[in-house]
Amino acid sequence: MSLDDARGLPLSTSSAAARNAYDDAVERNLCALPGVEAAVARALEADPDFALPHVVLARTHQAHARGADARAAIARAVALADRLNERERGHVLAIERVIAGDAAGALAAIRAHLARFPRDALVMAPCVGVFGLFGFSGLAGRDHALDAFLEGYEDACGDDWWFQSARAFASCEIGRLDAARTNIERAFAARPHNANGAHIRAHVDYESGEDAACLAWLVPWCRDYPRAGVMHCHLHWHVALSALELGDTAAAWGAFDAQVRVGAAWGPPLNVLTDGASFLLRAELCGGSRSHERWHTLSAYAREHFPNPGVAFVDAHAALAHAMAGDTASLAVVRDGARGPAADMVAALAQAFDAFASGDDGAVVRHLTPLMATHERIGGSRAQRDLIEQLLLVSQRRNAGGAWVRQRGRALPPALSTRPT
Repeated sequence: MSLDDARGLPLSTSSAAARNAYDDAVERNLCALPGVEAAVARALEADPDFALPHVVLARTHQAHARGADARAAIARAVALADRLNERERGHVLAIERVIAGDAAGALAAIRAHLARFPRDALVMAPCVGVFGLFGFSGLAGRDHALDAFLEGYEDACGDDWWFQSARAFASCEIGRLDAARTNIERAFAARPHNANGAHIRAHVDYESGEDAACLAWLVPWCRDYPRAGVMHCHLHWHVALSALELGDTAAAWGAFDAQVRVGAAWGPPLNVLTDGASFLLRAELCGGSRSHERWHTLSAYAREHFPNPGVAFVDAHAALAHAMAGDTASLAVVRDGARGPAADMVAALAQAFDAFASGDDGAVVRHLTPLMATHERIGGSRAQRDLIEQLLLVSQRRNAGGAWVRQRGRALPPALSTRPT
């Protein structure tokens, strides 16, 4: 007799042990907790023909940028597809498109699958957040598009803690902070160990200007979060960012040096690069001195892990690292090799970063100003893209005379806002 998973969806396995281990693996994946591999191994030991554990393993490998391992895991699931029930087959084939990097095919397959099985969280998961299929689409309006996408599943999924956290992040990114706060508090109360929930709660605090309140809960929460967790680096970036927003540069640099910088960070290369570059520039904009050694280290990291342009959000931060390190050859590779729907933004940002590195504030203003209305196309969150607005404002001040128009409420940390011009 087949069983159901934790969300009431049918499984082909008749092993309760396999089902329980699989549910554990899914929860760990959705909560960004370590231990997915061990849970998958337990599930497959109990039922070697159970396909879905291979899927959650593939998604975990993908989150850690282990592409070959992700492709091998999903291939094992696809090989079992013919013997699966309809729900499982759709689940496997939708995630196979995600792992293959077929964004359009993945989104079409996910929509078709969710029309029948809307509570299939692991299939919905590639769509959500700022690094998902909407977030990295390179399209203007992608934040509102994601919010509308999720709204269509509210009736079916509104009681699911994972869906509540996904809706909270989407609401946060379009400025609906009250709705975001309500959902993330519900979700976090249901799963206080959820690192993705902690991340989203930190974003809501940031957008609400509640940096002191954020640090009051996030710092102790991070002490209990395993270093092997995929969000370890990025959560400590939030600690460093909130401290910087409050003008506590000692605490900000302490968090950065201990948990975020190259050589200390534990997390996917995407986070190590983007969080590192973002913090270093923000610290300089707040009046800190430029650390050429740090920028050279980060530029070398970008060359090693992202030698070829491909993801606009990553490419923009690689360009920043190369520009600040003075590596004109690597900067040219990113600027001229950018591709995809946001390639134009990568090229413009690369020119702006190069101009800033050389002290040409007028050129920074010329390159950044046209990007301000639609810089969401580059990917990432509002908090991450504040860097672009902060850089423009500082360059306008230095250039003496630019009429900078604030795109939304928050753009400068207090330490920068009060800095003499």
